[in-house]
Amino acid sequence: MIAALQIHPKDTVAVALRPLTRGEIPEPLCFPLQEGILPGHKIALRDIAAGEQIIKYGSPIGHAIKDISQGALVHTGNMASNLEGLLEYSYSPSYTEILPASEKAFFWGYLRPDGKTGIRNELWIVPTVGCVNAIAKQIQKEAEKLCPDAPDGIHAFSHPFGCSQLGDDLLNTQKALCGLIRHPNAGGVLVLGLGCENNTMESLKKTLGEYDPRRVKFLICQECEDEISSGAALMRDLCDYAKTFRRERRPASELTVGLKCGGSDGFSGITANPVVGGFSDLLLSEGGSAILTEVPEMFGAEQLLMNRCRERETFEKLCSLINGFKSYFMRYGEKIDENPSPGNKAGGITTLEDKSLGCIQKSGSAPVEDVLSYGEPVRARGLSLLEAPGNDLVASCALAASGAQLVLFTTGRGTPFASPVPTLKISSNSDLAARKNCWIDFDAGRMLSEGTEPSSLSRELLDLVLSVASGKEKAKSESLEKSEFAIFKNGITL
Repeated sequence: MIAALQIHPKDTVAVALRPLTRGEIPEPLCFPLQEGILPGHKIALRDIAAGEQIIKYGSPIGHAIKDISQGALVHTGNMASNLEGLLEYSYSPSYTEILPASEKAFFWGYLRPDGKTGIRNELWIVPTVGCVNAIAKQIQKEAEKLCPDAPDGIHAFSHPFGCSQLGDDLLNTQKALCGLIRHPNAGGVLVLGLGCENNTMESLKKTLGEYDPRRVKFLICQECEDEISSGAALMRDLCDYAKTFRRERRPASELTVGLKCGGSDGFSGITANPVVGGFSDLLLSEGGSAILTEVPEMFGAEQLLMNRCRERETFEKLCSLINGFKSYFMRYGEKIDENPSPGNKAGGITTLEDKSLGCIQKSGSAPVEDVLSYGEPVRARGLSLLEAPGNDLVASCALAASGAQLVLFTTGRGTPFASPVPTLKISSNSDLAARKNCWIDFDAGRMLSEGTEPSSLSRELLDLVLSVASGKEKAKSESLEKSEFAIFKNGITL
């Protein structure tokens, strides 16, 4: 087995695949190492002069801040990011058309009257304001006693917002909550308000638009004598409605899958993210849809995504998204390259460009069809890019709010969190998959540990997604608490 990997022929660094010692000549390199190097970390393939660009994935990931000798570790002590402020971008279309699959895949899902398909048939309680979180939990407990036959479970989603918010910040909260209310994984939804919050039921309904009164019920706590019993009674009605749905055979084209990474390491861009990218292309070949988010983790790789925009209008929306998110950082006096995290760096990722070039591989090779603002529902089949930060909970909840029935979450460090929709954890290395089997659903590290072909892993991942979507298997995160709904906040709190 090789001990170091040069990802792209243009690269000036290789990645250590196992612990390497000083003086060792790791296969297939032909020079001794200047120092010990941990797995996932970078090795200089030649002498690199101070100021010279450092190339990985065939693109710059930063520059040397001092001379680096061949065989030395390339990391935070001798290189830095190239990222700066707002940029002007050019549009040079370059993308791969995804050919239709020869044999169509399917899953067993719940077809809703609005034409969407859910992969779960749960009952959800969605608070309009954080003041009623405890009441929502109590209604959940009472409903579980009153509705022991609830199809796939009852969940109350907590959040701290909905009051003391103004303008676009309040609208973001409403859009995110409305995304939950509309979500096809819920067979019935109780929207629970207090009565005096900024996020009034009336204004929320305006943002929501048309809804099915059999599936969505509303309750304002200040307007009833006993909100717990009233809420539980409404949940009983919703349960009866949800039970009218049965799983039926649906084409994979009705799946929308969110793509997210967190706790990444130096292997994420070599194994897990490319495997998910291969999955995304397979799903799109079935006519399905994928959503990529984490805008700050596009910084440094954005031009590659821009060139994949099918239309100039989409390219211009992506330019606005990238520069708009940079402006968001700058308004608060923060550097736009304030990433990667300490855990990322410990795993071998040095700069944000290093992280971003690995991150965007989850999107595969398909053209970008649309760019969505935060809380917007998916409009186009194919690959969409979504406005949201890199934070794991906020970004995963944003994917759910935009219509993802399931999220694929790649990780090299591991994380137990759950989101409102099934969230499959995909490890970049086999050691993590073995140590945290209770968290990890799929081991993409087999690409290195066993030599499994990436295309084979992508196909295996598609089969797993179809099985989870059909209810034959559950994501391991589904056994954990999934009631925290994290909303992207950017505004004044009164």
